[in-house]
Amino acid sequence: MSSSTTTPISIPYEGYLITTDKSLMNLNDIHRWLSEEAYWSKQIPYDTVATLFHHSFCIGVMSGSCQIGFARLVTDYATFAYLADVYVIEPHRGRGLSVQMMNALFSLEWVKGLRRIMLSTIHAHGLYHKYGFSSCRYPERLMEILQSPDMYRS
Repeated sequence: MSSSTTTPISIPYEGYLITTDKSLMNLNDIHRWLSEEAYWSKQIPYDTVATLFHHSFCIGVMSGSCQIGFARLVTDYATFAYLADVYVIEPHRGRGLSVQMMNALFSLEWVKGLRRIMLSTIHAHGLYHKYGFSSCRYPERLMEILQSPDMYRS
């Protein structure tokens, strides 16, 4: 991983700040949304969110000190990444923030050099098609271990 990979970017956009600077992000807000709103991670523990945050390349949308959008790449920074936990909170949707977040992320030189980027989504196919995502070319080659889709729910 080179220093250009980890040099944070911050881009003002219509009163918001799109940033990869984790020191500007609000982990409490990220945890709140992922544990209360995200269908894929209801009741996820704070410590789990802290771990995923610290071990991923993150991008966020800030409104002052409030985290109103977030996405992360789980990556080796060389060949592969998995795009995960993408959201913009409801009151701020429809303003192009997810597009701006993806534009910033996919404009990074090291991201352009990745051989494969994957994701899973149930309702944002239109957004991701704009960035070149499509159905897997060889779905029969993909496998997964899904421990429990509701593992965080008590």
